[in-house]
Amino acid sequence: MADGSTSSIAAAQLRSFVERIEKLEAEKSELGADIREVYAEAKGNGFDTKIMRQVIRLRKMEEPDRREQDELLDLYRRALEV
Repeated sequence: MADGSTSSIAAAQLRSFVERIEKLEAEKSELGADIREVYAEAKGNGFDTKIMRQVIRLRKMEEPDRREQDELLDLYRRALEV
């Protein structure tokens, strides 16, 4: 009886995890659609969305990492005379 009860509990727990993940995946999909709409609106107002994505990526970075990336980019550009 204990084995059946234990497997039943494990199955219920697994089902709970799967359902939670499915719900979060659906929310993530909805958020992705919302983000695309904002980018489309920005583009419609004349903003360069490619640059906006770069700015957002940079804003997520820690300041020292961003500074290091800027310095390396500058170094590479000077080396290649770009």
